[in-house]
Amino acid sequence: MELGTRPATVKLPEKMFTGDAWADVIHRGEEPSKMRANAVHFAPGARTAWHSHGIGQTLYIVEGIALIQSRGHRILEAHPGQVIWTPPGEEHWHGAAPGHFMTHIALWEGDDVDWLDHVTDAEYAGPRTREL
Repeated sequence: MELGTRPATVKLPEKMFTGDAWADVIHRGEEPSKMRANAVHFAPGARTAWHSHGIGQTLYIVEGIALIQSRGHRILEAHPGQVIWTPPGEEHWHGAAPGHFMTHIALWEGDDVDWLDHVTDAEYAGPRTREL
């Protein structure tokens, strides 16, 4: 067992995020582990660009109101304690609802992330549901 050092919080790049978002690395596995875990903090209205993960991604909502959308589907509104799974290769985005900060723990394996186009304001404002 060892007590790890905590890296500094990093501002996430405009190339992959709209609005202000920051990440705290919780875990970055070293070979043979490919496990990644970050606490990601979104300002109101901030969101990722469309992207997909080669092995999928799990999000655990910690605080605030999260918006998550898979391409071609309604926006899912998620709340603290809820867990969302996006399967391998599924194009999606996630971020904070307007007027609310949001933090989630993002869990994924490896660096196989395909970053795509930014989510437009019209896409972000699309219809929401609380049911998958």
